[in-house]
Amino acid sequence: MCGIFACHNHPDVAKFKPTALKLSKAIRHRGPDWSGSVTCHNTILCHERLSIVGVESGAQPLTNADESIAVAANGEIYNHRLIRKHLKNPYHFKTTSDCEVIIPLYLEHGIDAPKYLDGMFSFVLYDKNQDRTIAARDPIGITTLYKGYNSQEPGAVYFASELKSLHPVCDKIEAFPPGHVFDSLTGETTRYFEPSWWDEKKCPQTPLDLKLLRETLEKSVRKRLMAEVPYGVLLSGGLDSSLVAAIAQRESLRLRKLAEEQAANQEVDPEAQDKGEGLVGIDDDNKLSTVTFLPQLNSFSIGLPGSPDNKAALEVAKFLGTKHHVMTFTIEDGLNALSDVIYHLETYDVTTIRASTPMYLLSRKIKAMGIKMVLSGEGSDEIFGGYLYFHGAPNKEEFHEECVRRVKNLHLADCLRANKSTSAWGLEARVPFLDKEFLEVALNIDPQEKMITKEKLEKYILRKAFDTKDQPEGAYLPDNILYRQKEQFSDGVGYGWIDALKDQAELQVTDEMMKNPKPEWGDDIPDTKEAYWYRCMFDEHFPPSCASTVMRWTPKWVKQTDPSGRAISIHQAKYDHVEE
Repeated sequence: MCGIFACHNHPDVAKFKPTALKLSKAIRHRGPDWSGSVTCHNTILCHERLSIVGVESGAQPLTNADESIAVAANGEIYNHRLIRKHLKNPYHFKTTSDCEVIIPLYLEHGIDAPKYLDGMFSFVLYDKNQDRTIAARDPIGITTLYKGYNSQEPGAVYFASELKSLHPVCDKIEAFPPGHVFDSLTGETTRYFEPSWWDEKKCPQTPLDLKLLRETLEKSVRKRLMAEVPYGVLLSGGLDSSLVAAIAQRESLRLRKLAEEQAANQEVDPEAQDKGEGLVGIDDDNKLSTVTFLPQLNSFSIGLPGSPDNKAALEVAKFLGTKHHVMTFTIEDGLNALSDVIYHLETYDVTTIRASTPMYLLSRKIKAMGIKMVLSGEGSDEIFGGYLYFHGAPNKEEFHEECVRRVKNLHLADCLRANKSTSAWGLEARVPFLDKEFLEVALNIDPQEKMITKEKLEKYILRKAFDTKDQPEGAYLPDNILYRQKEQFSDGVGYGWIDALKDQAELQVTDEMMKNPKPEWGDDIPDTKEAYWYRCMFDEHFPPSCASTVMRWTPKWVKQTDPSGRAISIHQAKYDHVEE
């Protein structure tokens, strides 16, 4: 992940530039490899780069030939080779960066350019000739982006990847909505992403096709192996991360074999590169090209000593043949990191903080090993109704409605967690389940197929799609992993983690404090001591203007205040745990 900071129509951009560079530096953890900026008229674009594709030539902001257009982009465009090949007008690319295709797409399609991108992205583009700024965010909000205003500077609009770059200069901040594009010519932010499943009241009736479901997810994982640097997979031992790891391992073995067959490097003509030849990414035949061939795919897990996740992850890694790295952390490690986690996550949501802390600690270890990109399993529970509270769905219509609502809010929950807890250490997380094409398939299946019954546990159809041990594909996973019950990440790392957080909150927050919440919190009053404690830590880092970007994760159809999956009555403890 990279970091973006930009301001359109600043009243004195030359004077503001040193401040802009400092605000950009505040998110340099996202992109430690290089920094760049472009100033033109009253607009400034700043960029902090994490180089994964176009490593040698892709420094940003990127510009066109006459430098009349500049773009600062964060993320990955998986179909960049296809875009290069199918542009209507010839365009000479300055770099091999996947993000450079945004410029010719804008020249051909204007503010409709984001419709043609397949990937995770946030970008701010400036058109000098029109004094026009365009900003956009990927369909689901896998990458983070915020928009801010200063009441003393009417007409100025700020953009940044994280709140910490905006709150020093903005008194109004909002999350930039996923699947939307901003145009300074109109001042409007409009939705460009219009999938068939968007209306949650429209209950789909498409029959289940297990083969299509499996092949679409395989294609999604394949796209996300586009890289020129070492990569790995996050492997908790649960269904979602294990499936991603299984597919990635199969593809990695195929790529290694291909590399051995094509041992000699071949020079590619620059004109052919303009058409996407010789670059990393997928081609017209959905074949992946990458220059990164590791001797063995690296997988990573984290937990307290004896955690269910580490135990299951080791079993999966042994079955798949990945080089697995187990990290154990102590409760003290986690508690010591909490304030830093909240600073990087920019939230006070209980579920997000519980799950982000181990992910934050693990990301630091992964980056220290020289890995820059990991695949992760976020999104599956929202798409398939995998959370244990979905057992309480009264009918298929409400089941589907909740799935769509959860997917639409991922940018405030799991996507935010995956993005910021990894970006804190200059690591990029890619999420195959949130691929546009996969969402189109999975969210159009008749939700009756997803309903949880005595015979079918949560995410049954996903499990069944990869239950191929009696087919030519062979087994993707052992049966006990393929049919393992859902563990929320904050539970799976070890049940002692949540208990310790609650115990510590009891020490930090008195009953008197609970009766007298801060006036500036308004109606957003914490309902537990743990939530109160996190809100206080959030307030140490951020002003009240940032609180409007936070959403609390709460389950539906169940009577409980604790969002932990373990608190749902259906949960079954299947492991003997050694907590400390």
